[in-house]
This record gives sequence, C-alpha cells and structure tokens, in this order.
Amino acid sequence: MDISTSNMIPLHQTGSRKRLDHQQESICIFGTGDFGRSLGMRLLKSGYPVVFGSRNPQKSALLPSGSQVFTHAEALKKAKIIFLAIHRENYDFLSALSSLLDGKVLVDVSNNLRMNQYPESNAQYLSQLVPKAIVVKGFNTVSAWALQSGSLDANKQVFVCGDDHNSKQQVMDVARSLGLTPLDQGSLLAAQEVENYPLLLFPMWRLPFIITASLTVFFFLYCVVIKVIHPYVKKNTNNSYLLMHSIPNTIFPIVSLLLLGLVYLPGVIAAFLQLYRGTKYKRFPDWLDKWMLCRKQLGLVAFAYGFLHVLYSLIIPLRYSSYWRRARYVATLVKSNSTSELKMVWTWRSDALYASGILGFSVFLLLAITSLPSVSNTMNWREFRFVQSKLGHVTLLLCTLHTALLGWNKFLFLSRYKWGLPPGYILSMVIPCIVLVLKLILITPCIDRMVTRIRQGWERKGKDSDSLNI
Repeated sequence: MDISTSNMIPLHQTGSRKRLDHQQESICIFGTGDFGRSLGMRLLKSGYPVVFGSRNPQKSALLPSGSQVFTHAEALKKAKIIFLAIHRENYDFLSALSSLLDGKVLVDVSNNLRMNQYPESNAQYLSQLVPKAIVVKGFNTVSAWALQSGSLDANKQVFVCGDDHNSKQQVMDVARSLGLTPLDQGSLLAAQEVENYPLLLFPMWRLPFIITASLTVFFFLYCVVIKVIHPYVKKNTNNSYLLMHSIPNTIFPIVSLLLLGLVYLPGVIAAFLQLYRGTKYKRFPDWLDKWMLCRKQLGLVAFAYGFLHVLYSLIIPLRYSSYWRRARYVATLVKSNSTSELKMVWTWRSDALYASGILGFSVFLLLAITSLPSVSNTMNWREFRFVQSKLGHVTLLLCTLHTALLGWNKFLFLSRYKWGLPPGYILSMVIPCIVLVLKLILITPCIDRMVTRIRQGWERKGKDSDSLNI
C-alpha cells in the first residue's frame, strides 16, 4: 500500500484536526459578572467560541473582546454546554427556557454564603427546576482571579460531579483545555460537599492553630510572671523591655520543641496501642485519628517557630541591652585590674549548644522541604518514611539536646525557680523526652519485631479477636 497516495493522515495532523474541531464547539455563559467574564476570557484564549446570554445584551459592554452576546434564548441555540455563573436566587428565569435546555449540559458554578445554606445543593435544585437539562456541578472551587492569572495561580483543581458520565467528561475536557486539573467527585449527590469546599477555612489547620495558640498564650503569661512580674514585686526592677525580644525568643523555641514532640507522640502511642491489642485491625480512638491527621501541620508550625527563634537569636548581639552588659563586664574587669580565664567546660558547652542547634535546624529544614507536595511526589514511600520518621526523631533528639545544653545545670539551683515555678525550658523537654524514651523502647529488637509482625497482619489470638473490626 502506497502511503503517499492513501487517505491516511499523520498522527500530528490528526491531533491538529481534533483540536480544530474541538475549538469550533461554542460554549455559552449565563452571567456577565466577574466570574463569567473571566471564564469567557480564558475560554477565548483556549480557542473556544464564546457566547454570553444576558437579559440586556445591549448593556453588556464589559465582556471580553471576541465574544458574542445574545438573549438567553438565542445564546442557548448556539451551544451545547452552558455555564451558569449566576446566584441561586436568580435561577427562576430558566423555567421558561426548559424546552431549549433539553439534552444540553448545564454547568452550575454557584456557591453559597455559608455551609449547608439550603436543604439541597444548588445543583440538585437546578436539576429539579430544569429536569430536561443535564446538570453538572463544577468550577465552583476556581476563583475569577485564578482564571485570569492562568498558569501563574496555584489553584488549578476543578471538582466535577454529575449523574451523566459523558456530560461530566465534556466538562472535564473543557477544564483540561484551560490548563486546570479536573477531579471527578461522583454523582450529583456529592454537589453539597463540593459546594462546601470553597467555604472551608483551613480545615486541616484548625486543631494545630488551636494547640499552637494555646501553648503560645500559656508560655507568654508564664514567662511574663517569671521575668517581668517577679523581679518587679521582689526587687522593684523594671524588666518590661523583655516583652519585645527576650520573652518571644523564649516562647518560640519552647513551643517549637513541644509541637515537634507532639508530631511524633501519636505514632508512638499508636504503636503501643497495637502492641496491647495484638492487632492492627481495630480502629484507633477518634482523638488519636484526628491527632495523627494533623501531624504535618503541627510540624510546619513547629518549623516556623524554630525559624523565628533563629532570626531572633541572630540579632542578640545587636541589642542595646546585650551591648550594655558586655561593656559593663569589660569595665568591671578594667576597674579590678583582672582578667577572665578561658573555661574549657563552658567552651565545650557553648560550642555543643550552637552545633546541636545548627544541626537540629538543618535537619528540621530538610523535613519541612520534603513535606512539600512537589518534593514528596518525587520520593517513594520508603524514602519519604525514612526522612519523616527516622530523620524526624533525629531532629527531635538534636533539638532536645540543644535545649538541655542551654539549661545545663540551672535546674539544680533553687534561685532559678521563681515562686516555685520551674524555668520554661524544663517544661518544653517533658514531651520530647517521653517520646524519645518510648521510641527507644520500640526500636529494641524484640519489641520492633513484634510491632513489625502486627503491622504485616499478624494477630494475637484471644477473647477479643472475634470482635475486631477487620
């Protein structure tokens, strides 16, 4: 067969013809607001002919160049896919257009002012209002800004749900051609959940924020009592200037270390719980499940506080109070005509303090980087687990050692306990030390083998074995 004389078309030309055919399909948009105009502009840039349906076509002067505007009825005749970019309160006019919507894909992009505002989702209400149309929920999680900025905006996910598979695929194809990432969420019953997505405010960060805020407020008040109120009451000394730098630089490392300990404590608790039950086929308590789900967020907040501690520590030599203390110390030596000898113990302690802090923060930085999706997606499960678990415990050990070297033997002196309150660094080491001790028990060969067997599916036979949730 002679290829040169046949009707066969090269693959690259076939793809071009498909794209041209796809570009000839007009898309209709009802709604000339910010979202409708931004969507129309993005569709035009992707090669789609765009028609707008408006109550007053003559007054629609802000529409993107290249689009056409007609009445609702006229616009429906020119497209098979209609994007409905209007609020639910304005759906009533669609009833009169029911016959023109027969068999056409009606994409509902609406959102509500609050979660579960209506008994049914907007998309379900729309399908009842115009039963002849094929309603698909989608594009409600994409903002007008994301459509205008194109690839510069990180928000590219488009959640799509509907009862007709082919219609969903058409909408998803449109999303892909716009450079977005469509995600099939199932039938139209999922529309209520999809409509709630844009109204969620940091759902995975709520518990970490509460924990962080509680610890920050507690230790702020704790340090104020010890460093400001106690000297003023006992010696009439004004240390209020410590509120600007010293107290924050005390709070940041304390809370950071506690949060880092809270990242690895639930994993240790889960391991001992599995050892006690002798199985992995039984649900953890709800509080432990929620705790384990927010470990990434706790770790990132801990890193942010640790980073602030580094910045605050770097400017310590620049503070006036630090300069004043050094000058007074030198002046004291000059007046007494004496010198200060180098003490090897304190030299080793200070160098070990800074070395452990630098190493701990460096590994902490590695943990934060590998938690980014763009980095973690390039790693297999074993690599990710090694970094987040093995190196994570190394980070906890180094940061705890850094704190212990900072405190050194100060806990032995009763003068350090203001009104009987221990220094803050002692409190910050409680949870990390518990985690490290329990982890040391878990990595002993006999315990580690038992945990590994349980996580591979082995079960201890006993009276509770029949009631396990497998």
